Amino acid sequence: MKVKDLFEISKGKKEITCSVKKGTRYIQIEDLRGDEFVKYCKSNRKSNFVSKNDILIVWDGANAGTIGYGLEGVIGSTIAKLKTTSDSNFIPYLGQFLKTKSKYLRQNCTGATIPHISKNVLNNIDVPLPPLPVQVKIAEILDWADAIRQNYKKILEKYDQLAHSVFYEMFGDPVINPKVDRIVKLTDITTKITDGVHEKPKYIEEGVPFVSVKDITTGKLSFDKCKYISETDHRKYIKRCKPELNDILYTKVGATYGRPAIVDQNIEFSIYVSVALIKPNKDIVNPYFLREALACLAIKRQADKSIKGIGVPDLHLNMIKDFVLPLPDLRTQKKFANIILQIEEQRSLIQTNFQKSEELFQSLLQRVFKGELIY
Repeated sequence: MKVKDLFEISKGKKEITCSVKKGTRYIQIEDLRGDEFVKYCKSNRKSNFVSKNDILIVWDGANAGTIGYGLEGVIGSTIAKLKTTSDSNFIPYLGQFLKTKSKYLRQNCTGATIPHISKNVLNNIDVPLPPLPVQVKIAEILDWADAIRQNYKKILEKYDQLAHSVFYEMFGDPVINPKVDRIVKLTDITTKITDGVHEKPKYIEEGVPFVSVKDITTGKLSFDKCKYISETDHRKYIKRCKPELNDILYTKVGATYGRPAIVDQNIEFSIYVSVALIKPNKDIVNPYFLREALACLAIKRQADKSIKGIGVPDLHLNMIKDFVLPLPDLRTQKKFANIILQIEEQRSLIQTNFQKSEELFQSLLQRVFKGELIY
């Protein structure tokens, strides 16, 4: 059956969140991603209430197509409710199936500036409907696999929080509550701060890696999905901007601005203008200390105040150079860096398991909805 035969679709309303934990749960985009921080609002008769038997979909913005279910409350204006027209279908099964269509829905959004889900595209998605007992069995299998990957994801988040906690415990907030005597600007402890090439390069199938924001947003430099440029172009670009081992890359353009990653591989590559290159003065600052300092919330708040651009956020280099951060002695920095390396070693093991669980889940999704598994 098609989606339009299974659901009634209605958009949410704009609600005002409360500062205290009372009222009706206010469901926003983060809640569809498993955010455990519950928000509340003052609902009224015009609010769009949802139950655990409704499927929710992000309708507008960069996260359009994100699917969630099993929640109760009222939904905001960027989310729509898919209310089932029959009790004979299992919501967790339908929810898992629609998750496989998130990318398809995003690719077929309308709107040049802010993407919107095409109701017609959504309505005409074909939904395979095996007997109810089979739907329940499929949902159990997928929920089991999903729970495994979500658990690994939460552990990874705990490791990230641990690194931040150690930083604040040792050095404090450089602006509000510093625990070290020396507070410096980023430009004082670096030999160079610049950004990548400002022109769009000509990409080729194989060649020198070309890194943009998407290749470092996880906090780690990855060449897995990067584009490639010619050796000639690379040699031209590195005359001004040459990333080297133990340099810091910092996202400066787009929604994921303000995320650092250390160059931990001795590989030649070039970077795009959306990425800043920060070269630490290794005589006074440890690169791993600097990377974690740039990742802390105190620096992110400085970035938030400095951001320029009405449409696409853009951190200018002069703003980055003026970031204020603590500078303990090198011995203390090294002690901190060793702690971070131990955390990252353990995090790497969890990351490997997370990737395996992600591959398992995606494989099950494809096999289940292609009818390749027999129950």
